This record gives sequence, structure tokens and C-alpha cells, in this order.
Amino acid sequence: MTSQPTTPDRTNRKPLTGGIILIAVGALALLGQFNLFENIGAYIVPALGVIFLAWGLLTRTFGLVIPGGILGGIGLGIALTEGPLAGLGEPAEGGVFLLAFAAGWLLIALLSTLTAGGFQWWPLIPGGILALVGGLLLAGETGLQVLKVIGYAWPVALIALGAWIILRRRTA
Repeated sequence: MTSQPTTPDRTNRKPLTGGIILIAVGALALLGQFNLFENIGAYIVPALGVIFLAWGLLTRTFGLVIPGGILGGIGLGIALTEGPLAGLGEPAEGGVFLLAFAAGWLLIALLSTLTAGGFQWWPLIPGGILALVGGLLLAGETGLQVLKVIGYAWPVALIALGAWIILRRRTA
């Protein structure tokens, strides 16, 4: 009986990819404990985002792109607010973080064309809300006043929408 040579398939890459990811995360965490690099903790979250994004793109798995975009956006926000934009002050620093987080959601939508078989628009909803709030935080006092009005208005909008749904159902 002769054995035929085996050809590598995609299922054999999954353990390899998972192992590489665990090694990379473990190495970053270990280096962070020894303080070999200053502020390495700020790079763990973006590194995880890059790992998930690369893994999702290599395997064309949209489910891995989602945490990659989320962690990437959070990681970018951390890197910006602890790095070059550290002295902005409270509302503006929060605005920068939220805009970076929104960019991660936008990245999920953009990469969906490569991994989900078509454009997925739903990540633009949380991303848009985060971008709106982040932009208003950066707008200064006027933006804070707008956020205050939105804080009062959105419950009223929900009540009105609920009443409209009930009334529309009764007339149908």
C-alpha cells in the first residue's frame, strides 16, 4: 500500500495561527511584567487588535475582524491619549479616544467586503454614535451643551416612537 503525499489545507493552519497568537500575547504580557520597555502595557491592546485583524484577513473570517476592529480602535485611543495627545485635558481627551474607537468600527465595516462576502453596514451604527459623541466632546462648551440636550431628548424620542408604534398598530 502506497501512501499519497498530503497537501496542506486550511484546517491545518488553525492550530498554527492560534499557537502563534498565544505566544505573541504571552510574550507581550511577560515583557510588560519585567518593565523592559516603558509603557508596553499601552501596546498590548493594539497588538491584540492587529493579531485578530491579521488572523481574520488570513482566514477570511469576519468573526475575527470584529474583535480586531474593536481592540484596534480602543488600542489606538489608548496610544493617542497616553502618547502624543496626553495633555489635551478631560473632555478633549475623551473625544479623541471615542473618535479612535469609532475608527475601529469603521475598519470593521470596510474589511467586511474582504471577509464577509459583502459590505456590512451595521458596524457604522455604533461607530457613528461614538464619532458623534467624540466630535461633540472635542467641540468644547458648545458640544457639551449639545450632549446635555441630547441626554434629555433621547428618552423623549423613545417614548414618542413607542407611542407611534402602538397607535399605528391600532389603526392598522
